[in-house]
Amino acid sequence: MDFQAIKYFKSLNSLRFFAAAFVLIGHSEALRFQKGINSNLHDWSFFNNGQNAVLFFFVLSGFLITYLLLKELKEKQKVAIKKFYIKRVRRIWPLYFLLVFIGCIVQPWLIDYLNIPYKMPYTFGETWYYFVFFVPGLVTLFYGSHLLEPLWSIGVEEVFYLIWAPLVQLFRKHLLQLLIAVIGIKLILLFLLQFLPKQSFPPVTSHLIHTMKFEAMAIGGLGAYLLFYFGKRLTKHFFFKPFSQVLILSLIAIYLGAHLTINDKLPIEKQFFATSIKSVFFLYLMLAISVIPHKIVSLENRAFNYLGEISYGIYMFHLLVATLVLDFMGKIETASPFLNGLLFYFLIFGFTILLSAFSKRYFERIFMKKA
Repeated sequence: MDFQAIKYFKSLNSLRFFAAAFVLIGHSEALRFQKGINSNLHDWSFFNNGQNAVLFFFVLSGFLITYLLLKELKEKQKVAIKKFYIKRVRRIWPLYFLLVFIGCIVQPWLIDYLNIPYKMPYTFGETWYYFVFFVPGLVTLFYGSHLLEPLWSIGVEEVFYLIWAPLVQLFRKHLLQLLIAVIGIKLILLFLLQFLPKQSFPPVTSHLIHTMKFEAMAIGGLGAYLLFYFGKRLTKHFFFKPFSQVLILSLIAIYLGAHLTINDKLPIEKQFFATSIKSVFFLYLMLAISVIPHKIVSLENRAFNYLGEISYGIYMFHLLVATLVLDFMGKIETASPFLNGLLFYFLIFGFTILLSAFSKRYFERIFMKKA
């Protein structure tokens, strides 16, 4: 395999879908818990991996974007920054701003028009600039939970994309040092947040340091760098031997299945480097199922591949769908909590996937064709 000419990373689309599904389940269970509905999965650690799934998305984004930039540097000796921005804008902005329009304009109008007993936690006039300048996480910080809460991670990725292409171009001969510097600076900031008095940092500063997961994206980028330049040695390393794959992938599965208990008992989760450790494991997972010649696990599947292709829509639409389904479920009765939960998730997954597929084909693709 030519590790500098990979066009498609097998199984990563499947992982995208599973990560989006974890986020969907996590938010849905939180909504049911808030409504006082018997929450079948709320206390199950495996189904509370929404935050870990978002962290995985950051690592994956850093990995793929850095790999593409490395290929461009090899082929053209420079990064076409303008073209890079245009591609990211056409891929991300249409759906992002559609959701902003729905959450800030359509939703308040419908609430008022239908006399729904719900008060919006914010007005468009109070928050538009947070959405426009890609810091939607500050809306949640200042106004509490809302329909557009998942957009915070899209804002983080957009800020990263904004600075990453120019940095890669500027430090193209010292990219490894740049990646290590990004990780190191972020870890120092997290260390200071952990051990300095809380009043040392304003709430907004503390929030931005925590939510701008640049260290996770840089760890993904570090994986891309190592694969690009040292692919043969990397994939033949002891850590990727079949026995090691079984051991490490089992550890990842155990963590995902028991992280709520582990987080309560191990102080490491409270420490400043916990996110980076998990990011390294997620990077290993990506490499182990996509580029290792003797992989023990493969998730390459036509159905999952398609669901991964529409996972951006699944991530963006799921909270809107979950809210509507929850309102509908409140008006019907089922024979048992089990059937209630089964119908609940059948409707959420079904309508979210249908809406995402429709959006991909008839809305997002219009802009992507021009990219």
